Amino acid sequence: MLPDRTWEAAGKIDVLVYPGGRGTRRELADREVLDWLRGARDDGTLMTSVCTGSLVFAAAGLLRDRPATTYWSQLGLLQELEPTVELRPDDRFVDSGEVVTAAGVSAGIDMALHLVARLNSTERAREVRRYIQYDPAPPV
Repeated sequence: MLPDRTWEAAGKIDVLVYPGGRGTRRELADREVLDWLRGARDDGTLMTSVCTGSLVFAAAGLLRDRPATTYWSQLGLLQELEPTVELRPDDRFVDSGEVVTAAGVSAGIDMALHLVARLNSTERAREVRRYIQYDPAPPV
């Protein structure tokens, strides 16, 4: 993925979805990224993360005194990065108002549908679920 504008040129962001993956580890100490995330939050952006994106939120201080979740194998690191976080290891996603975190990949789909319902309507979220043929009942 190649960006077509800088953070400065992006303007106000309504909803930010911060993805996870191994690339997030280098961002845990990237002051520019962490400062930008804090600024986005302060501007009223709804901050959301999937998988280990929540680790970066923790490093930026966005999860201080909040409930949150992340990919199951990284719950310990999340707690290390932000000792005040209230870990929710069994939740697929956690909505704490200004910050929403999701566990792994399929939990990110659950969170996305929750956001559609929150920002639009439950009916619209059901339409999206049908459109993408998402059936949350696992086959095994």
